[in-house]
Amino acid sequence: MTDLEQAWRVEEACLNAWPSPRELLIHGYLLRAAGGRSKRQNSVTPMRGSGAPGPAIEAARAIYERLGRRAIFRIPAIAPQMEPLLSHADFAVVDETCTLLRALDDLPAVPEPAATVAAVPGEDWLAVRDAVNHADAAAAQVFRDTVAALSLPRAFAAAAAEGGIGAIAFGVLDGGCLVIEAVATPEPLRGRGHARRAVAALLRWGRAEGVRAACLQVVAANTPARALYRALGFERELYRYHYRVGPEPG
Repeated sequence: MTDLEQAWRVEEACLNAWPSPRELLIHGYLLRAAGGRSKRQNSVTPMRGSGAPGPAIEAARAIYERLGRRAIFRIPAIAPQMEPLLSHADFAVVDETCTLLRALDDLPAVPEPAATVAAVPGEDWLAVRDAVNHADAAAAQVFRDTVAALSLPRAFAAAAAEGGIGAIAFGVLDGGCLVIEAVATPEPLRGRGHARRAVAALLRWGRAEGVRAACLQVVAANTPARALYRALGFERELYRYHYRVGPEPG
């Protein structure tokens, strides 16, 4: 498998692991408009083989304007063709993000202490996610709709802490790869290893399910998170992406 082929497989797995309840194809590009705060779920992204982006950009801007939302375009390094058409003052560069990969062949089989893995998120798991993300009712519902839209095997990990949950994460299996998503730790509990235990529990779950690699995407400027993932073996960077974000409507 070439590096580009592997990058596209991971790209598609990451898209499948974070579906948008509302999306459509426009001129070979995927437009998402889930609502909430996730840029990935509310932006246009190229697909494998997407062609000239001009018609898609024009159509997307009209759709987002009709929805009363700013236009957001996701620019992966493996498909950067939208960048020249958006590289002007109206579209700011936001959230450069690294896509990381690690093999699971050498993962120890020892269970992670004080971390549980479940097939569905409990109300306490969801409450932690809402609190960490300062989610209002609408954003909280978007995440629940996202979970409901998942069609692939998934698991939700929680690391125990005194008095409740110290960190959460969920993982999705796609094409022999485990995608790690939604890693979150309440601010008073950060720096105590809870997130490491939650992610490690998912890695062991994925390996037990037979996958050979795990991937995740992390904002490049998030130094603590990148250090955490490096310590968990995510040392290989496949590609980066960033967003081009238009002005607020009206």
